[in-house]
Amino acid sequence: MAHDTAPRWDRKMQQRLERGEAAALGELYDRFASLVHSLAHRVLDDDEASDHATRDVFAYIWQNPHSFDPREGPMRSWIAALTQRTATSRLRRLQRSDGPCSSEEAERIEEQVRAAATAARADYIVTSMPSSLRAALELAYFQRRDYRQAADTLGVTEDEARRRLRLGLQLLSSAMTRPAMAPPGPRGRR
Repeated sequence: MAHDTAPRWDRKMQQRLERGEAAALGELYDRFASLVHSLAHRVLDDDEASDHATRDVFAYIWQNPHSFDPREGPMRSWIAALTQRTATSRLRRLQRSDGPCSSEEAERIEEQVRAAATAARADYIVTSMPSSLRAALELAYFQRRDYRQAADTLGVTEDEARRRLRLGLQLLSSAMTRPAMAPPGPRGRR
């Protein structure tokens, strides 16, 4: 499966999970646990709570692999959105269990929720964008290349490199302007 494309890998993984293959859950955990934990920590700002949220996410995936719909995007994005919802729910439960909080504390919690939602949307956008745009953004952001250097590395014209960077940044900026993800709906077991 190492040579499968992402949508094909996603679908095969879902089928393996639906068959109850514990090894599939292990592979999925190895691949996405750090993403899940870091997104949960961004919301919860607590290692222990993030550990619990990570376990909750993978338990949900194990019990409900059918809830992943490949037509709605890649599995990575589904897992990121699931993590955001799980961590947000956990944060709100913790807030309620601590009793009433000040308006400043409530605003801080809501800001954490908004930041996590933005991060999940940005992850989805980057994962979903064409590889040519993603490659240009990675050169500019991670390797600090300007459009001329990116053009040279990618083997395209400078105009094409600028176009890719501009379009990639426009797509990424939509993560900041789109409304937050809807809260999780009731999802039951099969």
